[in-house]
Amino acid sequence: MTSTWAGPLAGVRVIDFTRVLAGPAASLALADMGAEVFKIEPPGSGDETRSFPPIRDGESHYYLAVNRGKKSIVVDLKSEEGLALVKDLAARCDVLVENYRPGVMERLGLGWEELHKLNARLIYCSISGFGQTGPLKDRPSFDIVLQAMSGALSMNGEPGGLPTKLGIPLGDLVGGINGPIGILSALYERERTGLGRHIDVSLMDGLMGMLGYIAQLAFFTGSDPQRVGSQHPNLVPYGIFPAREGSIVIACLTPGFWGRICDSIGQPDLAADPRYDTLEKRRDAREEVNAIVSAFTALHSVDELVEIFTAAQVPHAPILGVTEALAQPQAMARGMVVEAQHAALGTIPIVNRSIRFTDADQPVPEAPPVLGQHTDAILGEVLDLSPERIAALRASGIVA
Repeated sequence: MTSTWAGPLAGVRVIDFTRVLAGPAASLALADMGAEVFKIEPPGSGDETRSFPPIRDGESHYYLAVNRGKKSIVVDLKSEEGLALVKDLAARCDVLVENYRPGVMERLGLGWEELHKLNARLIYCSISGFGQTGPLKDRPSFDIVLQAMSGALSMNGEPGGLPTKLGIPLGDLVGGINGPIGILSALYERERTGLGRHIDVSLMDGLMGMLGYIAQLAFFTGSDPQRVGSQHPNLVPYGIFPAREGSIVIACLTPGFWGRICDSIGQPDLAADPRYDTLEKRRDAREEVNAIVSAFTALHSVDELVEIFTAAQVPHAPILGVTEALAQPQAMARGMVVEAQHAALGTIPIVNRSIRFTDADQPVPEAPPVLGQHTDAILGEVLDLSPERIAALRASGIVA
């Protein structure tokens, strides 16, 4: 496969009415897979995140992070001609993604029912904080709100302290996972039926779905899981342990790893010690077990511990900052940071797509677009408008 292979979604066209994070993360995943994504932005400001600081030469770090590989077209949706343009574009697309509050797209004349009549094959994905139904559907939502309402925030933080939100905005980013899953499933179904489908993605539903075994633990015990910091509610030793001039992560996931940890810290007899020889016993003696492991790790540097635990095949990790993580050999070997040519900033580093296809080399993603960068190209090449017509639309402010 040559480097010109765009990806498995090559030929799929997406009209993108998303802004900020949850929706753009979903359309980003589609762009990474090779889809052609037309990002509709309002005149003047564009996506709200274009103004989120820090900003360099007029370009926001936030916008750059989740809009690589897309094409920006500026259209005034409040004008009849602008609305007609995007309807025409939707009629030629396979997928629509939007993350406005429920009802907004309907008020614009771009709701599912209307566009389904216009293009029966269109797959229409709505991403919102609480979904299209339920008593909270009209409530505004942000990542920390979703973490709080889903139960995720309640169990994150140190014991006895206040809850702490996740460092990664997973409440929003879950939309970038579940949205594409629904879209890809609907594309597959359309091969059989010839019809599109409306997809209702709730970010709170998505976070609740990610509770996984934590939810099942609550069902089993009838009690809320309590905050245990970086530790695991049932597995010990598991968490962050002190090192000389730093700290390290150790994760004892199965009984076999307990024996390896005991060997590593020079106490092989502990593996069969009747006080600690089962998962349940180690959980109940959490403070004792952690103290034994910590007494050893505190005597060694992080580098020494990495060497010791690597040799013993103990699950562990140094705690890397973001800059160090992106520059580590594994990330470099996987090509997770690449350079792209941005229209305003020149050569910039960007995070690469995170899904690869064996024996199929995709090119480096295109840099995120400047506002309206592809307006003329989309109007001319996709909607077949003449240069004179495009110039007239520009002069009237309908496009920019």
